[in-house]
Amino acid sequence: MRFRTLGTLGVSVILGTALLSGCSSSGGDTGKVTLEFWSWAPNTQKVVDAWNKANPDITVKYTDAGGGDDSSSKLLTASRAGNAPDLALVEYTTLPAMIVADVPADITSYTSDIKDAFTEGTWAQTTFDGAVYGIPQDVGPMSITYRQDIFQKFGIAVPKTWDDFKTAAEAVRTADPQAVIASIPPAEFGTFAGIAAQAGSKWWDVKDGKWTVGIADEKSLEVADYFQGLADAGLISTDPLLTPEYDKALNDGTMLSWPSALWAPGVLQSVTPDTAGSWAMAPLPQWTAGDTAVSYQGGSAVIVTKNSKHAEAAADFAKWYNASEEGVKMVLGTQNLYPAATAGQDLAKEQAPPALMPQQTDFYTQAAEISSNTTPVTWGPNVNLAKSVLTDALSKAITDKTPWRDAFIATQKAVIDDMTKNGFTVTNK
Repeated sequence: MRFRTLGTLGVSVILGTALLSGCSSSGGDTGKVTLEFWSWAPNTQKVVDAWNKANPDITVKYTDAGGGDDSSSKLLTASRAGNAPDLALVEYTTLPAMIVADVPADITSYTSDIKDAFTEGTWAQTTFDGAVYGIPQDVGPMSITYRQDIFQKFGIAVPKTWDDFKTAAEAVRTADPQAVIASIPPAEFGTFAGIAAQAGSKWWDVKDGKWTVGIADEKSLEVADYFQGLADAGLISTDPLLTPEYDKALNDGTMLSWPSALWAPGVLQSVTPDTAGSWAMAPLPQWTAGDTAVSYQGGSAVIVTKNSKHAEAAADFAKWYNASEEGVKMVLGTQNLYPAATAGQDLAKEQAPPALMPQQTDFYTQAAEISSNTTPVTWGPNVNLAKSVLTDALSKAITDKTPWRDAFIATQKAVIDDMTKNGFTVTNK
């Protein structure tokens, strides 16, 4: 699932207040109830049908809410009107903004029995300042998908570190001046955020309602310098992804990798079907050799909304969906998502590899190893603003040949100014 961000929310609720407001459960559900559930994940109706068949007292009605920005905007509007669904699928990147808008319920009291079904890094994506606001459904641990055939043809080793990545990029240009190892364009906010988190940066962090912003911390600036160095030397492209030009380069063998996440093979298969069997997946290059921790790029969680009159029953469905054996089997097999629950990731090891790389029989074993050491990520309440500012500033820096790090510094300032204006306590102004 590609990284997407929430459209302008126009909210000014202080997150510390939202975090302390607690769950709106009625204290227990008796008798038959009907729950409304909004999602966009493929084949969700089949999941709902399986639940309804086994749970006649708790009926779930599914609505395809459109996904990403559309779903989030609809959910916010419905919540403000007091008629949000009982449950909704929300991307991890938009969850903090939803908390600010007072949309999800605090479901901490309902989730202690399933916390161990997820890795610490996965669980952290739905936990804010000690409170749980969702149950993880799918995750996108970062990895690199590369043209195995061309790497082998050129005698280039799969890069294990980012130093190796630079060496490999140089070897690619030497072997074929028309080719580049990858494109890292300014609009790929999620890529920069994930790689910075891998390096040890925290772009947002919150404790006791007090925020710090680290988009321009030293680790992030080092990431900016590293990729600018590659771009200035002509070792990577900065052209947009998944355009006709980009897709042509993928197909003709002049775009040789995509540092992204475990969902990348599915995306590439849709635009390069004739190259199936030529690709492979490997762990994302490391900043420090031997440090296998990576961040996430993409993924979603199921929340219980504060408008729900049946929060406990809603939480029961969300837990079954994302933490039970039957539920995670459906997330994996019926919905073709990479499950957040470790049990689902273990089940994935028995699956055939993605169609893009049928020869890589250890794909899901590697995927589980990558996912086992994920760096917790806390997104902030104004991710959309940060993405817009960084994309614009970085695009200008590339055009004007000015330091990329200045774009990160400008983004941090804009984010802090916006948060301060809207009543947040930011400790590193």
